[in-house]
Amino acid sequence: MDWSQHALPPMRPEPRFGDRVVPAFAERPGSLWAMIADAVAENGDGEALVCGTTRLSWREVAEQSAKVAAGFSKLGLAPGDRVAILLGNRIEFVLTMFAAAHAGLVTVLLSTRQQKPEIAYVLNDCGARCLVHEATLADRIPDAAGVPGLAHRIAVSDDGASQFARLRDSAKAQAPAEVREEDTAMILYTSGTTGRPKGAMLAHCNIIHSSMVFVSCLKLTKADRSIAAVPLAHVTGAVANVTTMARCAGALIIMPEFKAAEYLKVAARERVSYTVMVPAMYNLCLMQPDFDSYDLSSWRIGGFGGAPMPIATIEKLDAKIPGLKLANCYGATETTSPSTLMPGELTAAHIDSVGLPCPGAEIVVMGPDGREVPRGEIGELWIRSASVIKGYWNNPKATAESFTAGFWHSGDLGSVDADNFVRVFDRQKDMINRGGLKIYSAEVESVLAGHPAVVESAIIAKPCPVLGERVHAVIVTRAEVNAESLRAWCAERLSDYKVPETVALTAEPLPRNANGKVIKRQLREGLSVS
Repeated sequence: MDWSQHALPPMRPEPRFGDRVVPAFAERPGSLWAMIADAVAENGDGEALVCGTTRLSWREVAEQSAKVAAGFSKLGLAPGDRVAILLGNRIEFVLTMFAAAHAGLVTVLLSTRQQKPEIAYVLNDCGARCLVHEATLADRIPDAAGVPGLAHRIAVSDDGASQFARLRDSAKAQAPAEVREEDTAMILYTSGTTGRPKGAMLAHCNIIHSSMVFVSCLKLTKADRSIAAVPLAHVTGAVANVTTMARCAGALIIMPEFKAAEYLKVAARERVSYTVMVPAMYNLCLMQPDFDSYDLSSWRIGGFGGAPMPIATIEKLDAKIPGLKLANCYGATETTSPSTLMPGELTAAHIDSVGLPCPGAEIVVMGPDGREVPRGEIGELWIRSASVIKGYWNNPKATAESFTAGFWHSGDLGSVDADNFVRVFDRQKDMINRGGLKIYSAEVESVLAGHPAVVESAIIAKPCPVLGERVHAVIVTRAEVNAESLRAWCAERLSDYKVPETVALTAEPLPRNANGKVIKRQLREGLSVS
């Protein structure tokens, strides 16, 4: 099964980054700014960005972005220079991102959760010449001696003294800079398990292709309205929200932070039709006592990823919002977000799958010997598509180790079945080895997700002097339940060696990093050998 039954724009094989040949959409914008210009032509007077009381049309967004681009030029920034963004979810984030596209600059996205040493490393590694930052985070920015190449610091605040406001007051730029499709548009640093983070280089063509995949597969139009409730500085926020809405010329409603009660108010008021969130966020919405009082009938697409969606959540959402289709998405920074998507009508029947390879994506499963394994067997997922990045900034060694003939080595253990459905079981490093028996945490987490009292869970290895590792579960619950009943639930559905031997129950959300991924390392640190 694939996407051929959907009405997709024509694709054709094209060379990419020298030695790759991948299917790409035949008709597409030539740059990120060209895609924004298309949105203006398609829906210039339609709403583009909404945040609080501010509402901007696509024409206004383009005009303001061009003014910021002119401001960057006045500072002496030239095409190819790096502009770092240390902003929360706000309109200035999008304007800076679009202004950089207009001026041919490269944006480097920083998380507001990063601390001074992390920020210093990224700024120095990418050679950023300019930093646009929250005024309230000024104390986290290294001094001049710590980042000698950083020539400009532009603070963003909500008062009239904002340096960004003065930057925007510049005269409108005459014409957008000329860029090539394969030029880097954005650098996102991935959280490495060892060593320093690596700067993934997202080219204009990567971002455009991924945005077109979302629009085509989810059938998005200028009538669609999306909420950005995940961080815009993450690939999901930047691509699945910002650039995807630019591609379809729809509206993006920006939430400074996710709070379930506020989310429901905004979703109802703004007639939101499309979202991308982690399953726990859907659960938190359903747990609001006044959920039924909101008119969410316009909500038709609920994208999710990062964790299994509990069956109970699917059933509740189906009962309360019949028109909502849930679509699992799997991807990474290195794939510019989506590698797989699940057609909404198939989600319930294939709940253990992350979907079908996106149009033009090739996913193979490789064994430890570097050879493809048979369908249905587990190995490392290698991914090749027009969305896969060209490599890592200033790190040819990491690029050579992570890419083979255009295939990115994901580090995820998974399988592809005879019908082309992809399953993801675990990170290679997170697989539990219990006396030689392999246990994939995602499989156990998926079973626990089906229990009506479970909001989410994390399966980790507990050190054992005899077996090496045993299965430990950290479980977030929404109702009173004991550990033994949860173990019994698992025992009815899993092999005996996969059943959690120890359980920690909590009402607190699991710890997550800036990208929304559960920090299992933090959970492991609290365990001892027993």
